[in-house]
Amino acid sequence: MSTASLSSSTMTSNTHPSFTSSASTASTATTVIPASRPSHTSGLRVPSNRKTIYDRNLNRTRTAELSRASFAYLFSEMVSYAQRKVTGIQDLEKRLNEQGYPVGLRLLSLLTYRAPTPSRSSNAGPARPHRILALLQFITTTLWKHLFSRNADALERSQSSHLEYYVVDNDPLVNMFISVPKEMSQLNCGAYVAGIIEGVCDGGGLTAKVSAHNGGNEMWPQRTVWVVRFEEGVVERETILEKVGKT
Repeated sequence: MSTASLSSSTMTSNTHPSFTSSASTASTATTVIPASRPSHTSGLRVPSNRKTIYDRNLNRTRTAELSRASFAYLFSEMVSYAQRKVTGIQDLEKRLNEQGYPVGLRLLSLLTYRAPTPSRSSNAGPARPHRILALLQFITTTLWKHLFSRNADALERSQSSHLEYYVVDNDPLVNMFISVPKEMSQLNCGAYVAGIIEGVCDGGGLTAKVSAHNGGNEMWPQRTVWVVRFEEGVVERETILEKVGKT
């Protein structure tokens, strides 16, 4: 018997009740079959213990690693998805940047939460780097180790602009498994990492624009340079803090 027919018969019996003698009622055994609850499939699979990834301790997977094969497959699919209906290389790199930006915002919160804080009270919140140099060192060490299991190869300051800094990786993982055609030789999939760096900078209150550039040579053909360009107001604030001697 379906749920709909069971519900309609129940409604009919409630609307027009039938009165029988006590003898016939006692001799007749009535079995009530409860209506089955309709199943609503939301597309989200929930484990049998009703716990999801949001119930896990944030420190549980701090030492977990993902295989390169899994990363290569996932990242290649992300690039293929971003490549749909693009008008050029700049448009594709912009989409990769937008994919990485929210990752950077969340990684800043996660990594500062996991950072050891022996000198602060347990009631204090996570300490985020709020100076330019401290933030860039956080990116090239803590963030890079979390993403690529090693530090970045170099951190340099631009000689031509006081707003720009360079983060250098001689063999970035994001370019290792991507085959770029000749007509798109200027494409650098490090734009995804540029979005992550930009998200970290904005999340730390030091607004910046980040772009990825090819800097390959004979020894390191995949060498990539990320140009971090801070806003003028951020650099002015940094200059004032240096004058008053605040760290």
